[in-house]
Amino acid sequence: MEDLPAFSASYNIAPQSVQPVVRPSQDSGAREFSLLRWGLVPFWAKDAKIGYSTINARAEEVANKPAFRDALRKRRCLVPADAFYEWAHIDAKTKQPFAIALKSGEPYAFAGLWERRRPKDGEALETFTILTTDANEVLEPIHNRMPVILEPKDYSRWLEPTAVERLPVDLLRPFPADRMSAWPVSSRVGNVRNNDPELLAPRA
Repeated sequence: MEDLPAFSASYNIAPQSVQPVVRPSQDSGAREFSLLRWGLVPFWAKDAKIGYSTINARAEEVANKPAFRDALRKRRCLVPADAFYEWAHIDAKTKQPFAIALKSGEPYAFAGLWERRRPKDGEALETFTILTTDANEVLEPIHNRMPVILEPKDYSRWLEPTAVERLPVDLLRPFPADRMSAWPVSSRVGNVRNNDPELLAPRA
C-alpha cells in the first residue's frame, strides 16, 4: 500500500465530500489510498453537477449506463467503511435512521468506481460512486437497496484490470445477512454538520 494521504475519521459522510478510496496506482500498480469526491463525474461530462445524481450506481445497470460503463471496465476501486446509515419510512412524515455494520465490528469495503475529468480550464477532478444491489434480509425492512460490500478475498479481483468479457459483475450481490446488524440511531445524523462518534450509538 502506498503512503496514506491525510484524512480524519468521519461519522456522517455527505455526498460531494472528499473521501478516501483504494485503487491501483497508475505508476506502480500497487494499491494506494486516494482522496476523491463522492459523486461520479464521467470524463466526458460537460457539467460537473452530474455528480449530484451519481453518488450510487445500480449494479444491474452499471455495465450499460454511459455514466458508469467505462469506469466499470477500467477504473474500479474500494471504498472503506465500518458502518453506513439508511432511513426507514415510519409514516408519511416520519423517517427513522438506522446504522448498519458487520456483527464483527470489522471495517469493510464497498465496491466503487472512479473517474477523472480533465476540463479545458482548471484542475482535473477525481470522483467516485458506490455500487448498490438488492437489500438482504437485514436491510429489507429499512430500504430496498444496499451498498455492495465485497469480501476481502475478492478485493484483488475487483481491482485488477480484466477483459470486458470477464468483468467481475458476479461480485455485485447482497452481502450475507447473518453477518450484519442494524440498529436505530439519533435523528441527528440527518444534519451533516453533526459528526461525532455518538451518532452511531443505539437510540434509547
